Amino acid sequence: MKYRELGRTGWSVSTISFGTWAIGNAWGEVDDKESLAALNRAVDLGVNFFDTADVYGDGRSERLLAQLKRDRKEEIIIATKAGRRLDPHVAGGYTGKNITEFIERSLQNLETDTLDLLQLHCPPTEVYYYPELFSALDDLIEQGKIRNYGVSVQKVEEGIKALEYPNVQSVQIIFNIFRQRPAEIFFDMAKKHKVGILARVPLASGMLSGKMTAQTQFSQNDHRAYNRHGEAFDRGETFSGVDYRTGLQAIEELRALVPEGMTMAQFALRWILMFDAVTCAIPGAKRPSQVEENIFAGDLPPLSDEIMHAVRKLYEARIRPDVHHYW
Repeated sequence: MKYRELGRTGWSVSTISFGTWAIGNAWGEVDDKESLAALNRAVDLGVNFFDTADVYGDGRSERLLAQLKRDRKEEIIIATKAGRRLDPHVAGGYTGKNITEFIERSLQNLETDTLDLLQLHCPPTEVYYYPELFSALDDLIEQGKIRNYGVSVQKVEEGIKALEYPNVQSVQIIFNIFRQRPAEIFFDMAKKHKVGILARVPLASGMLSGKMTAQTQFSQNDHRAYNRHGEAFDRGETFSGVDYRTGLQAIEELRALVPEGMTMAQFALRWILMFDAVTCAIPGAKRPSQVEENIFAGDLPPLSDEIMHAVRKLYEARIRPDVHHYW
């Protein structure tokens, strides 16, 4: 396992880490025993950074991580999120009082006195213009409720705005072969501010695993069935905003670029790590076998300039019209 520095936190985190949305909810049925096996296998292989949120299974994934920490002696860094419990989810709800209440609940779920990294959970754009909220987060550090804070964003512009707040340590953003815009301007800005980047949805909701077809069926409680057009939340969260059939066609072209000895998923993850501004990718996994496939991507050799150019060319031709200017 390789590690990279996360912002100015002093932490070195595994370049392939673990996102826990899939073991919380919204990805079909999950089994807690199997989820714990996947989490433990990740630790076995050197993963030390886990990303979660208070709304993943209404705290389910946080409680699984608490159990993981009880069972393991290794250092485990947990990043959670707050804000999406607001109902309605509107900018005005992002107050110091509300965020503090959400943090208290996460502290209980995670069985800890201090959160390692608290992230605002994809708030409306206006929230990034609330300096009083970021001051409240500074106060929570002083109170010992959180060690560090960052943001999870939908749009590049939100990430750029977040960099103005001096104590933001990380920006979590969708970045993958199907969502390349962050690399154009934002990455250089984040590096200048020494802010870590967490690449979320790195496999485009599993599409970049290369295992889906036009006949693939998703269960009713899987967002890949019910949110393709943004029916429940931002459509960019599902298949990175790419039309399903368009994505499948692009995958078939990508297959020819995958070097021998790599799976499609490993290729997609290795592509992300070619960008040194990225601290880590946070793919999800429900089973130990998925963990192993993901993690081994971090040890694969770099992709050639020719492959990187071909991926960009495919993006420009096939994917850019669907996503580039929306997020």
